Amino acid sequence: MSDSRITGLYRLSVAERIDELQRLGWFSDADAELLRQGRHTLLTVTADRMIENVVGVFGLPLGIAPNFTVNGRDYIVPMVVEEPSIVAATSDAARMARASGGFVSQCTESMLVGQVHVADVNDADAAIERIDAAREKLLALANSVHPRLTERGGGVREIESRHLELANGTNTIAVHLVVDTRDAMGANLVNTICEAVAQDIAELCEGKVALRILSNLADRALVTASVRYRQDDLSMADFDAATVRDQIVLASDIARVDPHRAATHNKGIMNGVDALAIATGNDWRAIEAGAHAYAASDGHYRPLATWSVADNGDLVGEITIPLKVGIVGANLAANPGAAFGLRVTGVASARELAELMAAVGLAQNFAALKALATSGIQKGHMKLHARSVASSANVPDELFDAVVDELVAGGDIKAWKATEILAAQRARTRRESPAGAAAGKVILLGEHAVVYGRHALALPIADAVSAEIAASDTRSTISVPEWDVCEEIAATDASGIGAAVALIQRELGIADSHYTIHLHSMLPRGMGLGSSAAFAVAIARAFNSELALGFDDERINAVAFECEKLAHGTPSGIDNTIATYGEAMLFRNTGSPGFRRVTLAASPPIVVACSNAPGLTKEQVAGVRTRRGQSPAHYNAIFDEIDALSQSGAAALAGSDYAELGRLMNMCHGLLNAIEVSTAELESMVAIARAAGAVGAKLTGAGGGGSIVALCPGSLAVVEAALQTAGFKTISPA
Repeated sequence: MSDSRITGLYRLSVAERIDELQRLGWFSDADAELLRQGRHTLLTVTADRMIENVVGVFGLPLGIAPNFTVNGRDYIVPMVVEEPSIVAATSDAARMARASGGFVSQCTESMLVGQVHVADVNDADAAIERIDAAREKLLALANSVHPRLTERGGGVREIESRHLELANGTNTIAVHLVVDTRDAMGANLVNTICEAVAQDIAELCEGKVALRILSNLADRALVTASVRYRQDDLSMADFDAATVRDQIVLASDIARVDPHRAATHNKGIMNGVDALAIATGNDWRAIEAGAHAYAASDGHYRPLATWSVADNGDLVGEITIPLKVGIVGANLAANPGAAFGLRVTGVASARELAELMAAVGLAQNFAALKALATSGIQKGHMKLHARSVASSANVPDELFDAVVDELVAGGDIKAWKATEILAAQRARTRRESPAGAAAGKVILLGEHAVVYGRHALALPIADAVSAEIAASDTRSTISVPEWDVCEEIAATDASGIGAAVALIQRELGIADSHYTIHLHSMLPRGMGLGSSAAFAVAIARAFNSELALGFDDERINAVAFECEKLAHGTPSGIDNTIATYGEAMLFRNTGSPGFRRVTLAASPPIVVACSNAPGLTKEQVAGVRTRRGQSPAHYNAIFDEIDALSQSGAAALAGSDYAELGRLMNMCHGLLNAIEVSTAELESMVAIARAAGAVGAKLTGAGGGGSIVALCPGSLAVVEAALQTAGFKTISPA
């Protein structure tokens, strides 16, 4: 069993989180690939078979809450929720509970009640006597409806009757069929049973059938959970442990007597319960209805969870909540997201899922009360809300944290404010740009063909990477905070950033010296945006400036090209060239200087979106080389066609003829797909961009993952929003 105690997950990118959870054994290789390719979500064609008038599929964030221990077993919890702070708060509550053994949860029975209501009954007592007398016959009839359920050990266990007097004084009989649905949610099968026996029951009552349907008050599927938090673990910066504990207990006591407070108290519980229910394909609306009905079952709305002080001063929490959930059924099987969520939990039965769900609800309740008892609920929400606002304002990764910090500090967390801060940050970055700066690249046309002497059309991502160096006495180190890289450079390094730095130092004649190198990058790793070349150019320029070596751009470009050989095997040279010169260009790796600058009347309206899978240039170039060797005439013909598209594209770009350039990009993408460097996820991204209004969209870079580029005159914001809504990060090269 894997250890659910996972630290620092929030610091990783989405792709890195998937890799880490796969490495730790929580995600299978197949599930990790489903997530990377975006194939864990419900398809529109499947959705159309589930409900009426389908026009699309609505998305919500899927997060992972680690750290849970329930009944001595470790879990990570999938949570589908759009409200910030819930996943983080639940994870922290689970972490704190581990010190005292985690959560203890129990579900003694898991039954669903079906109801048959019979109206127009003259003698209620006699009707109930006749039902009781026919109990065995009714049980046999009810269990004949779903023989496979009884074969699996389930079925109708009890038949209960009671007399209801309506407001107009007439008699109604409520007959309850108590059904063990095993691991299914059971709504449909219980409804079928109710319909099958309703007429027989009505005849016994000498009345008529009024209703025949399940009840969502699942009081025959009650789950209890408890947890103990050690008093010493409750202290915070400005609050001692006893104060935090006592304030949580006070909040619990208030909820016992104030239904207005109890409703909010229980909403916090359902933040956790619902998020897990949705992630596992369970009917969260039924769960909500049952929970709130149970909270008011004694005629006074009360909290589902309560908190008290143990004899030794620890904080003890307990919850009792009705939870009739399932892990099998047609809808669960049809929905890949639900199936994935169930696999992540690792539960073996519906009862185990209910026990985990109750623990999650109790953890979320503790987290909410702890925030209320200390800094207040808003402080915890502020930064997370600011992150959502910054994301909606399309703040790029390299400035994201700085913009969020300013939003929180100013207290005016609005999209317009984020845009204003972003503009100021960019202006400041341009003013402070060090001598060691380099551009990233976006290839509009010409991928792979450029390796074989054809043209490629590319745009720079200005000042995408910057480097600073300082002399060191003992060792050389390099750090890239955006990539979580901080490592020592050894002379024996054969690959990676360290090897590139060692090569640069040899090429520049400073191999025997030690330096500290600090890089900042707005380029994500492995996205086909020229990060390795930009790193090499930025580092070489930083050395050139700091040591006054006197090298010109041509020499810097040559050094970076050697680094590209190290990284990619047989590079075309376009990445290092555009990283060095930072201009739009039509590039060809033959002749001198090998490129022609393209003068732009205005920055083209493009958006770059990153997939969830890195694209490894070296592997893609090698794969194309192998396939070209098998069909050289066909591949050369494709490369010639791409070459013609690139040259025509340069003219369209210079003339701002975006309609023509878009058409050329679409054709180029088709050719790149033909040489097998596209992926299902890249195809989906291209389709999203075009559907949202892009006149042209294609993969950019080597493919096999990485990124796409979309040309969006008049629709830039709409296309960017569509890609972000689909879960992809975007970069604006302008």
